[in-house]
Amino acid sequence: MTDFSYKPTLTGERVTLRPVTEDDVPALLPLFSDPEIQRLTGSHADFTEAALRQWYATRGARPDRLDLAVVERASGRVVGEAVLNAWDRPNESCGFRICLAPDVLGRGLGTEATRLIVGHALETLGLYRVWLEVYAFNPRARRAYEKAGFRAEGVLRGALLWKGERVDATVMSVIAPEWPPTAL
Repeated sequence: MTDFSYKPTLTGERVTLRPVTEDDVPALLPLFSDPEIQRLTGSHADFTEAALRQWYATRGARPDRLDLAVVERASGRVVGEAVLNAWDRPNESCGFRICLAPDVLGRGLGTEATRLIVGHALETLGLYRVWLEVYAFNPRARRAYEKAGFRAEGVLRGALLWKGERVDATVMSVIAPEWPPTAL
């Protein structure tokens, strides 16, 4: 593996993952202002449309990460993003995060998108490990990650301070010898 310079399009039955661009900002903007998504992702930041346009305009040029738009195939609508980041080249690992619009949750789109991008990381890019963190108050995401092959490794106690309360984060990963997952 050299880096993340190549930005693929990955197609599943229900979603297509393609390079995200600043043209996707109008579709993604509601994700950054939704209070429930902010809570589930632990985001304390407020993003303006101008800041998001500037951010997404540079994603295609980044050799150290892969930012893909999640497109629902049935509607053609951008419903979120899936990202490989925190690349640790010497250890052949990277982080993963995904965020979907609230109105598409519970339909399996996130699980399929996760399997597509993790499969790309492990099979095509040759990474050994893909990891993530999920907050204790997000059991739906944890179940989707488990269905996509992630296993819990440990707990970061009190990792998030949300509205005056400490919330644990579970570190999960999937490693190449365990890919692809057999159970749904």
